[in-house]
Amino acid sequence: MTKEIKVGGKAPAFSMPKTGGGKIALKDLKGQNVVLYFYPKDMTPGCTTEAIDFTQQSKAFEKANTVVIGVSKDSLERHEKFRDKHDLSVILASDENSDICEKYGVWQEKSMYGKKFMGIVRSTFLIDGKGVVQKIWPKVKVKGHVDEVLDAARAL
Repeated sequence: MTKEIKVGGKAPAFSMPKTGGGKIALKDLKGQNVVLYFYPKDMTPGCTTEAIDFTQQSKAFEKANTVVIGVSKDSLERHEKFRDKHDLSVILASDENSDICEKYGVWQEKSMYGKKFMGIVRSTFLIDGKGVVQKIWPKVKVKGHVDEVLDAARAL
């Protein structure tokens, strides 16, 4: 069972393999804001749009001292293909065993065409430079989402 994450609470620690090699860990990002966005699957329409939207705003996020990390259960190899195919500049992190998804409470039962299954609920967390959750967007709708996240990051 995952504990609920609340605004104002400490963000759960994470360390995951990332595109470009190595690992990305929350403890290594102290002093910077972090946008941690969870998405269901590489190469799908909504996830592609979201990743491209974040990439198009990457310079603005940099100016707001904010690192953007996209997380799904896809393998690192698949992330690399996704990144290369769409020329993505955001960091993509692989959570193949869903440990981080579970820590953040985004691994949930979903339903499609009457069939129930477990999957990632598209969600975004804004974490400040001290590791405190400043904003949570559960069940994200992609259109306009990145601009909303950028506005929140700029306000920190």
